[in-house]
Amino acid sequence: MNEWEWQLLEEKAPAETGLKVGDRVRLRPRAGGDIFDLALAGQVALIESIEQDYEGKLHLAVVLDEDPGKDLGMMRQPGHRFFFSPEEVEPLPKILVAGIGNIFLGDDGFGVEVIRRLSSREFPAEVRVEDFGIRGYDLAYALLDGPDVTILVDAAGRGGSPGTIYVIEPDVTGHSAMDAHAMNPASVLQLARSMGPVPGRVVLVGCEPHTLGGDEGHMGLSEAVFSAVDQAARLVYDLTQKLLRGDKLEEALENSAKGTT
Repeated sequence: MNEWEWQLLEEKAPAETGLKVGDRVRLRPRAGGDIFDLALAGQVALIESIEQDYEGKLHLAVVLDEDPGKDLGMMRQPGHRFFFSPEEVEPLPKILVAGIGNIFLGDDGFGVEVIRRLSSREFPAEVRVEDFGIRGYDLAYALLDGPDVTILVDAAGRGGSPGTIYVIEPDVTGHSAMDAHAMNPASVLQLARSMGPVPGRVVLVGCEPHTLGGDEGHMGLSEAVFSAVDQAARLVYDLTQKLLRGDKLEEALENSAKGTT
């Protein structure tokens, strides 16, 4: 390629794709395409570069997550990079997992403890796992940051036996079942929506509390709620994995909620 050809190529304005280098995507090759590309359908890959041809068409150079040679950098052979058009990839959903609760109010510390258990697990960059405690404004801003799915983890009184796990979509039009909370899912969602549009879906993984510590407060979870922490942590992790592999939220909720008590 001579200097004039390089200049011609560089002057072409790249089309807007909404994708960038470093994004992880799921490959969705078009029907009737290259047989080798079709064999990679459903695989997760990292966008390593975005390249443009003479006609201005964009091509995404991707490296598969499961490729054992992906860490070889420039030493990789050509067979480790694959090219797809922007229309043939699906960005992985951005997921926020947010623990809510006050550790000085007994079982209200449930969400905080679940996040602590999840800290020992590995999550990809698309999943943000954080203990927000009683920092309502911080969580509201995180909701406004654009996650596709937000999973709130909190104590939730719905009349069941202490330790019962619920997976529900919070109703922001009514009052929270736990009015004694310093912060609850409904109030945080109402706060965030008063500040701007909240994109994506929000679900709550909640646990029926036994005690909120009484008038004087109390540190530590009750036995029933403490016993439910591992179950909730597994459920949240399982839900994130199903969403990342491309399951619809309703399917992921249905599958992940099985086995809750």
